[in-house]
Amino acid sequence: MAYASIEQLMDRYGERLLVQLTDRATPPTGVIDPAVVDRALADTDAAIDSYLAGRYALPLGEAPPLLADLAQAIGIYKLHPFAPDPKIEQDYKDAFAALDRIAKGIQKLPVAGIEPVSSRAAGVEVIDRDRDMTPENLRGFI
Repeated sequence: MAYASIEQLMDRYGERLLVQLTDRATPPTGVIDPAVVDRALADTDAAIDSYLAGRYALPLGEAPPLLADLAQAIGIYKLHPFAPDPKIEQDYKDAFAALDRIAKGIQKLPVAGIEPVSSRAAGVEVIDRDRDMTPENLRGFI
């Protein structure tokens, strides 16, 4: 499942920036190369899925808006052949920080019914046994 699309990237970053980042033909054609964008978005989806796989059943039925936002931030960063501007780089780092929080369960996605049920093996179970020394059998010593 694609978390972001070319149209979403154009809405967020503008067609001009996408042309600059994807038009790698010689001589330049002046249009967005969809193959370059598709490759960056596929890499982005794989990265996002690697964070979600331990906590959610994949593929997701419908991507929450948060994942679309994170995918756009990661995708535009991946389209840069050279160093991006600081805002895009910071958005990229923030996106992976959010994915890390999601993977750890600190931040939850609003997707019902796909977070796996935790097994009891993951937690600590304490079973209290009968005490060897109680006030009754130590009468006279305390």
